[in-house]
Amino acid sequence: MMTANARSWWQDAVIYQIYPRSFADSDDDGIGDLGGVRSRLGYIKALGIDAVWLCPVMRSPMIDHGYDVSDPRDIDPVFGDLAEMDALLEDAHEHGLRVLMDLVPNHTSSEHPWFEEALRSGPGSPARARYLFRRGKGPEGSEPPNNWASVFGGPAWTRITEPDGSPGEWYLHLFAPEQPDLDWTNPEVLDDLATTMRFWLDRGVDGFRIDVAHGMAKPEGLPDGDPTTMTPLYNGDGDARFDHDDVHDLHRRLRAVIDEYEDRVLIGEIWVRDPRRFARYVSDGELHLGFNFQLLEAKYKPDELRSAIDRSLDAVQGTPAPPTWTLSNHDVPREVTRYGSGDHERGSNRAAAALMLELALPGVVFLYNGAELGLPNVDDLPDEALQDPVWERSGHTDRGRDGARIPLPWWGTEPPYGFSGARDTWLPMPADWTGLTVKAQSSDPGSFLTRCRHAIRMRHELLRDTRHAIEWLDGPGAVLQFRRGRVLCMMNLGSQPVAAPEGRIAAASSPLADGAVPPDTTVWVIA
Repeated sequence: MMTANARSWWQDAVIYQIYPRSFADSDDDGIGDLGGVRSRLGYIKALGIDAVWLCPVMRSPMIDHGYDVSDPRDIDPVFGDLAEMDALLEDAHEHGLRVLMDLVPNHTSSEHPWFEEALRSGPGSPARARYLFRRGKGPEGSEPPNNWASVFGGPAWTRITEPDGSPGEWYLHLFAPEQPDLDWTNPEVLDDLATTMRFWLDRGVDGFRIDVAHGMAKPEGLPDGDPTTMTPLYNGDGDARFDHDDVHDLHRRLRAVIDEYEDRVLIGEIWVRDPRRFARYVSDGELHLGFNFQLLEAKYKPDELRSAIDRSLDAVQGTPAPPTWTLSNHDVPREVTRYGSGDHERGSNRAAAALMLELALPGVVFLYNGAELGLPNVDDLPDEALQDPVWERSGHTDRGRDGARIPLPWWGTEPPYGFSGARDTWLPMPADWTGLTVKAQSSDPGSFLTRCRHAIRMRHELLRDTRHAIEWLDGPGAVLQFRRGRVLCMMNLGSQPVAAPEGRIAAASSPLADGAVPPDTTVWVIA
């Protein structure tokens, strides 16, 4: 185990999130896989990455593309097998890369053997006690047990037919009906997750990202919630479905499992905005890191970005955890599109500036695959191509998250751009991404990829192992400016160029013009 004063590898790591279906395809079926990830480890290492986080690759019916797990101790055939996973771990470690896996403990797939057993068993059975089955309200139990809504749209309850054919109990699913929630007051549930963790840790996995970490515990009695707080983002603040106090005991018990191993990390997905409540998740003996989404949710404005940074720093003040930062992931529109409002060039410049701002901050940076290429969201997918369950659950009113999950372009001038040998990929790729491929950008000194690589390298050279806090500095107009260690970071969010600070320019998200920092540009200056 690590000593209390040791500085762990993740304290200032750059962690690369891989959505395996969309990263690289090694068997030409149009879907990315573990072999594809192995084939691109050199690219990831050259980018300056410290660790990769794999979105779920366990066995799954893929109703929610892996976040509905039917066997947490096996690899789904679409991605490979256990031997391929072992080979990936070995190759990644030889490249000096750590590997993190996604754990999905809030729920299982409805095709998990436990849930299938629960459907065959009667009310009150031990099999049903692993999940949240309840009698309904109203005449003959015909109404859901409470008013909770599913994050994916519609009610959070589905009624089953009992083995004898009669209308039966209801089960809770905060997401799709194919994702029944587990009852974490049942000791068998925790014991099974501990077994799963040890299974992967023994194979060499370096840690886990815990999906919906703030939602595992439910309030006693499952009372009705305030409908105004049950938002799709499940932010936890006042939402009866999430951030229940009992969740912290569960996390302490998971921490005890991972502490059996040397230098492994637990990272929680925590949609909780209240800094005081967020801090509890990363207090002594709980999670090592917590995903903080303040920067991701901030609008491209100086006051909003500064406030998001300050709130994120406050949220971990007094805890053992460093802050974490991310600008995008597989659940939200890509930053080029969010910042550009229909103007790709403006969105690209702003995304590059925001990335350089993020890389100058203390703590851990998460980079979603494709963000280093400046990929936009693809919002014009044909209806028949959409696969996110949100599309169906919302009655075709919410197009879901597929636009942020398009396969990555590697080389070539037309789809599939080296992603696969198959012409048809699991989500269609745009015809105008020729200039966004890895190969095209690698040979362009001014490309988004080249600037990203340089900024990560400068972070490692100038700010690695630097425990300096940021010192905000006044700047002219719509400028964010702070000093951290040797680096002065200036971000110009205004519409006019501003004079660059005195000193050596170590990195810039866009070329300077006559010593001035253009709009939508971040520079690092060494005094």
